[in-house]
Amino acid sequence: MAAARALVRPLLDRFGAVTLVRKVAAEVLYASGDPLSAATLFEQVAKKLPHDRAVVVGLVASYAALNRAGDARRCAALLPGEIDVRLALVWSELVAIGGDRERGRMLVRELASDPELARSHERIAMRLALEAIAAAPDDRDAARSTLREAERDAGKLRPADRAFLSYLGGVALRDAGLSGDALATFAEAMESDPASIGAALARREHANLAAR
Repeated sequence: MAAARALVRPLLDRFGAVTLVRKVAAEVLYASGDPLSAATLFEQVAKKLPHDRAVVVGLVASYAALNRAGDARRCAALLPGEIDVRLALVWSELVAIGGDRERGRMLVRELASDPELARSHERIAMRLALEAIAAAPDDRDAARSTLREAERDAGKLRPADRAFLSYLGGVALRDAGLSGDALATFAEAMESDPASIGAALARREHANLAAR
């Protein structure tokens, strides 16, 4: 990831008008914790490739990470049936500023029956972590139980995916009023893959929670 990010700037400087270069650069910037730059590039690419799956997923996820639920919702409408778009939209509705928690709860329940979910451990774990976030304010025990289920196959995930899962877990624990556990879980995310988007988001939330 560090090597990929180091290549992005000179590529953009030299070939920045090329759609494919912008798309790859946006994916690298998002994955390495710069959703603002990623969103700018994804928006440019979307003008040429409005129904490209990776671009739409990247847009929704970038705006979710930036706490811009309205923009995430707008972009999700480009490919509303795509499983990864739906997961990113649920994340935005449940966590981002301006999100609709009731809609997020409904969507996360609907996702449980999506046959595409079973195709990856990452998707299953993310949906369970989002379910824990949905339950957290009202049912602390349910949130904890669902998080344990989400973490059951964490050893099969890549470090970046483990970091993102721990970030979501920290959000669930924070919303359940378990600040100490949330801080520890955010710290786990920061350690799993320090250069990833999950770690970057965990650092932000850890700092905000520690300052309370």
